[in-house]
Formats: sequence, C-alpha cells, structure tokens
Amino acid sequence: MTERLNRLQETLEKKGYTVTRLPSPEAAREYLLHAIDPTATVGIGGSISVREIGIAPELTRRGNPVFWHWTADREQMAEARIQANRAEIYLTSTNAITDKGQLVNIDGFGNRVAAMAFGPEKVYVLVGQNKLCAGLEEAMERIKNVACPQNARRLGLNTPCAHTGKCADCQSSQRFCNATLILDRCPGSHPVEILLVQENLGY
Repeated sequence: MTERLNRLQETLEKKGYTVTRLPSPEAAREYLLHAIDPTATVGIGGSISVREIGIAPELTRRGNPVFWHWTADREQMAEARIQANRAEIYLTSTNAITDKGQLVNIDGFGNRVAAMAFGPEKVYVLVGQNKLCAGLEEAMERIKNVACPQNARRLGLNTPCAHTGKCADCQSSQRFCNATLILDRCPGSHPVEILLVQENLGY
C-alpha cells in the first residue's frame, strides 16, 4: 500500500494538486486545524469522512463560521448548502480516486461536486486508503455498490440499493446518484489539497 500511495502522490502532484500524507484521521484533524485560518469561513460537503475526523466541532469551537447542511434544520438545509459553497474554505472527501489520479464523485443535489470544481478559495479533499481504485470502472463500481447503498441506509431512503446493497439504476424520487463529476486534473479556478490518510476513512 505504501508504494501505491507513493505513486499516487507523484501522479496527483503532476496534475497540479498539493498532496499531504497523514498517518491517521486524528492527524488529519490536527493538520486542518493548523492549516485553516481561524477567521476563515468553512463550508463542508456531505462527507462521512469529514464527520469521522471530528473537525467541524473543533472549528466551530474556536470561532470559524462553519456551514454544513447536516447540522442545519431541515428547513434550512438548502440555504446551508448555498452558504457552504460560498465559503472561503471547503472541506469534503471523494467517493473514489483512481491510480491515474482521477477523483470520482456522485451527488444527489450537486452542491459538493460544484464546490470541488469551482468556487471556494481553497478545497481540502480527505481520502482514506479504502477509496483507492485501479481505474474508472472500479471507481464507479465502488461508488454504486459500496458508498451509495451505505449512504442510502444512513439517510433512511427507500431506494433499491438501500435494501439490496446493489445499484439498480433506479428512477426513485429519492435517488441521489444524480450528478457525477470526474476531476482529471486540479481545476484551474482554485488550489486543491488532497489529504491522503493511510487508514480507511468513510465509505
């Protein structure tokens, strides 16, 4: 795994990303607390990985304005998504990353993929080693049959994947495989720093 991460880091850096290797989720939290200005506004994309490292409460505690629709009232979720995308700093994760350095993501509302591609002054992307995939086919397989079913169950959605654990390319009104983004290189609009965590993180 170490050699694979070494190759991936080299590939990502050639594609214009800043890459930081971190040994654990705890190390990722501490790194972000030092890297993010205490006065900066911070938006968070829907991300189990971000929740798992516990960064949001720490940022809020020290005074950063944090916008995250998971912590908003149901009536305020839409506005929280908008404010998160307008923040100076955006924290999120990726559903999958290929050995060729492609970041692959699928969203229901599209707010997260929009912010990753354009908008914030800087984006941090948390990547656990469990997100590594050989290529796009494996990445899509992982997202559709690992990440999405678990997210659907977490949200209590009545989609086929929530019940079977497999994608059925459904037409459910609760489907959240609606917007797909593949970043082949770092977007030209803002710097993106990828935090490669050498443990499993998120799903």
